[in-house]
Amino acid sequence: MPSAYRFPLQLRFGDVDSYGHVNNVRFLQFLEDARVHWLREPLRTGVAREGGAATLADLVTPENFTLVGRHEIEYLAPLLYRKEPVHVELWVTRVGGSSFDLGYAVIDPEDGAVCANCSTSMVLVSRGTGQPVRLPEGMRAEFAEFAGPGVPFRRRPPLPEGSVRA
Repeated sequence: MPSAYRFPLQLRFGDVDSYGHVNNVRFLQFLEDARVHWLREPLRTGVAREGGAATLADLVTPENFTLVGRHEIEYLAPLLYRKEPVHVELWVTRVGGSSFDLGYAVIDPEDGAVCANCSTSMVLVSRGTGQPVRLPEGMRAEFAEFAGPGVPFRRRPPLPEGSVRA
């Protein structure tokens, strides 16, 4: 995916559970690590500020902050501990008025297998009021640089009301 941000993630031995693979709960931390690094990368759009290139974190401004509204993770293959970093690819799947969605793929570089497909919904919120605020145009322009498809989750169709899956 050419528009994705690729974050190299060093696994720690403590990420591994008694089954010998990375524990599912660690994946939320992996998404956060990739997202925080991405927010602090120089902007691709070249929006400048005094002292050099701005970051998405700068565009959030001190008056606002981003909050996680939702996470979804679909585990596809076990991720085993290794010395070499794994990759977390991150891209923007949707931009709304005050929110945006991110897609992620956690990839085992050894064989290229996608170990997990993930998504996060983020909301820009005013620190003073606690209410959502409109995304600035600079953020929207930068999000366009990372635009990509929806996350390819393997969802089951919803059951009719009152039904139980066998």
